[in-house]
Amino acid sequence: MRSLIAAMLLATVASPALSQGTTPQPQATASTPLQKVIDDHWRWWLSVNPVQATGLGVRDYDDRIDDLSLAARDARAKAEQGFLTRLEGISDSGLDADARTNKAVLSWMLADDIEANRHGERMMLFTTYYGWQQGFADMADNLPFYTRADYESYLKRLSLFPVQNRQGIDITKQAVKESYIQPCSVLGGFADTITATVAGKPEDTRFYAPFLRNRPRDISQADWAAMQGRAVAMIRDVVTPEYARLHDYIAKDYVPHCRKTDGASALPDGAAWYATQVKAHTTTGLTPEQIHAIGLSEVTRIRAGMDEVAKKAGYPSRAAFIEKLRTDPQYYVKTPQELLQAAAFQAKMIDGLLPRYFGRLPRLPYGVRAIPPETAEGTTTAYYGPGAPESGIAGHFYVNTSKLNQRPLWELPALTAHEAVPGHHNQIALQQELDLPQFRKHAASFTAYVEGWALYSEYLGEEMGLYDTPEKMMGRLSYEMWRACRLVVDTGIHAKGWTKAQAVTFMKENSALTEANIDAEVNRYISWPGQALGYKLGEIRIRELRAKAEAALGPKFDLRAFHDAVLAEGPVPLDVLSGRIDAWIAAEKAKGAAS
Repeated sequence: MRSLIAAMLLATVASPALSQGTTPQPQATASTPLQKVIDDHWRWWLSVNPVQATGLGVRDYDDRIDDLSLAARDARAKAEQGFLTRLEGISDSGLDADARTNKAVLSWMLADDIEANRHGERMMLFTTYYGWQQGFADMADNLPFYTRADYESYLKRLSLFPVQNRQGIDITKQAVKESYIQPCSVLGGFADTITATVAGKPEDTRFYAPFLRNRPRDISQADWAAMQGRAVAMIRDVVTPEYARLHDYIAKDYVPHCRKTDGASALPDGAAWYATQVKAHTTTGLTPEQIHAIGLSEVTRIRAGMDEVAKKAGYPSRAAFIEKLRTDPQYYVKTPQELLQAAAFQAKMIDGLLPRYFGRLPRLPYGVRAIPPETAEGTTTAYYGPGAPESGIAGHFYVNTSKLNQRPLWELPALTAHEAVPGHHNQIALQQELDLPQFRKHAASFTAYVEGWALYSEYLGEEMGLYDTPEKMMGRLSYEMWRACRLVVDTGIHAKGWTKAQAVTFMKENSALTEANIDAEVNRYISWPGQALGYKLGEIRIRELRAKAEAALGPKFDLRAFHDAVLAEGPVPLDVLSGRIDAWIAAEKAKGAAS
């Protein structure tokens, strides 16, 4: 679910250049203007994303973390405009289909970033879902820890947090002065999630986790003990005070100035900014009004399906069945470990079905973890964390083990299909292995494609037999309804003047989600405008392309081949995906004619 997937696509099997710790060399032997832009852009991208570069095996920037400053943002936008101008000077007429796709994807990415930097909302650096402090706490999960150099690099990065934190606070102070601030309705408890990250002894925090691993072979026992002591001191004396500083600023200065309105339209130039977010996350030209109407239509369609399931299950109404699902203790576990075990079992069961539906599967495995407790209570039901093959890191299906009376087991099949397989893990791990330019494997992430595929995977679960009870089928339809409601609620809040209360009521009346999930989700839509629109619109397009392929190819349609074709491109704008699938259909027809 996380759109932050873009920032976490860290690794692939490295080329010799990567493993030697130098910037990657051009992938193509032919020197062309387009390839030169792609190579130059990739080298630059690594330099401004230093933590991700390390995960990719490029060690040139191991002593850096991300620069949050507005000056750095402006410099980045200027560099991106330079790349975009060079791309615009290259004619499509001399490019083959793959090269045209590379150009289109990079152009779209650059244009999105440039446009986003033109708006004052760029100063809003956190949502209820993510902020720089959370990204810093997640850092160790995405880095290699095998040698002395790895640990020294990590300690150096920990020492840099005061600079990054103060950049974030200073920008946020400027944002408050200029009225770019989050609504009061979503900030309850947010400050406490900050200090929770460093609660307890330094050794108990996530920052210390790398030092609980086996001692690297190139570090003596004495040096390892000394390094562990340095880590404790760094967490205690450098990192923890900065988290306290951020907590105090948010609690004492930011929250008292919070915005009383919920919609983005209340922000300076908010309507124009929201329009850019809609375009960025849907990769379409649809207006908020059009998306709202699509959402209402989908809600009506899915509600009819939910009514039918309830009737077949013997309930007088959809509402009666949902009330049973929300309140019956048999559908809820008692301990976090039970929920993790149930999620792991569900994931392995789906693993065994995958070869029937896919011709190509990723080599990278994935694990199951609990969402960190400091963020769990205010965040979503689950999310996926990409792996880093070069750094020896598997992907992970993160499950929310807080508020167990709000985490029903009948949601697990759809949830697992989305976040693990055949959803995010399948798509992202394969993306890391594709024969594509590096920027498409590690920097490209279009919400409509990534989340559209994951939602399509929930739909595919019907054919896979995942929803073998009325409860599980209602869970699947409730999840689809959840994403349809997003089209209505997100546009309602940010373009039509809805309040949080209206949004909560709409979702409660139409989905089977529990109250805690609904509250966390609506907070997310309010604080992160537009992102939630990509899911349903992406899924609708993929289902339309499948229907088109089935109609065109008839009995020669191969579902496994279709899925492989969709995943073969990695994340692309929806119109680019449509064009590539049209080409695939034509090629499949030609095969049939030749045979």
